[in-house]
Amino acid sequence: MPPSSPTIVFCPDAELGYERSRTRFGTGEGLALDETYRLAHLPLVAPGHPSVIESREGTSYVMGRHERVFSLVLPVFSDLLQQSPAYRDLDAAMRASPFAGKIAWDLLDRRRDKLHATICGSLSTGTPPVLDEDKRRALTELGPITVELRGLFSGNVNRGRLYLRAYPECRNGENVFRRIQRSLGCRETDLYVVGLYNMTDDLDAAETAALAALIDKWWDRTILRFEIDRLWLLGASDDLVLDSAIEESVSLV
Repeated sequence: MPPSSPTIVFCPDAELGYERSRTRFGTGEGLALDETYRLAHLPLVAPGHPSVIESREGTSYVMGRHERVFSLVLPVFSDLLQQSPAYRDLDAAMRASPFAGKIAWDLLDRRRDKLHATICGSLSTGTPPVLDEDKRRALTELGPITVELRGLFSGNVNRGRLYLRAYPECRNGENVFRRIQRSLGCRETDLYVVGLYNMTDDLDAAETAALAALIDKWWDRTILRFEIDRLWLLGASDDLVLDSAIEESVSLV
């Protein structure tokens, strides 16, 4: 008999920051877009909204745009996502929700080829970072990695954006995303989210209750499981990566 394939083990919630970082919805309360969102996202999805923060001293943001920043990210291919029955069910539930009129639906098509979860953020500004031979060797030694997406997620920062949560492989007790971060000398993190939906306005109490119920319903649902053999070195001048380019496809094999 041929040898059996190794069982893929994913990092558990206890080792990740999703529970700690999720939005805490108050009973009978609405959901207000927070300052981070109103500075970085709202100008791009609803530039005429009165709550837009056009710029802020000490940052390079001007109407949601900033100097080009390069990051190493996990690509999430839209075609795979669209083939997932769970994703199609989630999207249908979002479109039928009481707050559907406050979602920037046009962004889904504009971002379909740019979906990702950031692993190593802000590697450089202005010009692409240099990945030397040692760093590239460390990545290729890792080999293909398997990731599971679960959803839906709203965080305690950047309220107004809704995500899927990426769960990396745990190999020999090690989070493979943290291994990548260490190999590149980056800060280790425990949140890896795929931005999907953006709100164009605050939610009232009924809309917020509907969103909270959707998040609870979908929290433990697997949306997609996939294997990836490369990462993207992505340069972008806005946090929605509307003005972005894949500088390089970085091999893991």
